[in-house]
Amino acid sequence: MNDFILSLLCLAATLALYFANKRLYRRRRSLLLMPLVLTPMILVLLLVVTHISYRDYMGETHWLLWLLGPATIAFAVPVYENLHIIRRHWLSLSAGVATAVCVAVYSSVWLARLLTLPEEVQRSLAVRSITTPFALEAAKQMGGQPDLVALFVVITGVFGMAVGDILFLRLSVRSRLAKGAGLGASSHGAGTARAYEMGQEEGVVSSLVMMLAGIITVLAAPLIGLWMC
Repeated sequence: MNDFILSLLCLAATLALYFANKRLYRRRRSLLLMPLVLTPMILVLLLVVTHISYRDYMGETHWLLWLLGPATIAFAVPVYENLHIIRRHWLSLSAGVATAVCVAVYSSVWLARLLTLPEEVQRSLAVRSITTPFALEAAKQMGGQPDLVALFVVITGVFGMAVGDILFLRLSVRSRLAKGAGLGASSHGAGTARAYEMGQEEGVVSSLVMMLAGIITVLAAPLIGLWMC
């Protein structure tokens, strides 16, 4: 089969599976039925069964990854519409974001070194807690591997979204601000989607924290890279 046609079929399959999965998730809210969980699992299975290589799959689907950039920027719209929330809590949010970035990077690198993982894996893990566009940019400056970065970001997002509600319940977290900030700082886009399901305030705070954490990490990436040497 022509490579171009194969790539187009992969693109069509990806979009069809995603929208079908999204419709299913609206009917039944379950972690295993989330588009971020179920769709990749089905796609991987299809690629394995049909013996389609990763390179062929990415031929015409790479622009979907590019769209993550505009999608992330779009989160700024609800933030702008709810600036009163940001003005009221700017100090606690700023301190929380700075702390979250430091803890996320340090804990990831510490665990990777404890497990004696390769240097490239360590540098890829260091940016796992920020959303993909920011993580890929930071990884470039630090010497991380793009495919590993994307994988670690997705795993972190899904895990954070899955255990977020449980942690809030166990720790008796009732503040909408705290819930939104926690999800945005720890599980970026996936967590922000969950935050919007909780409520508008949680979603707005999560969006802001996610973007700030990404910007800070990208700006600090050269310093983080030097620290890891």
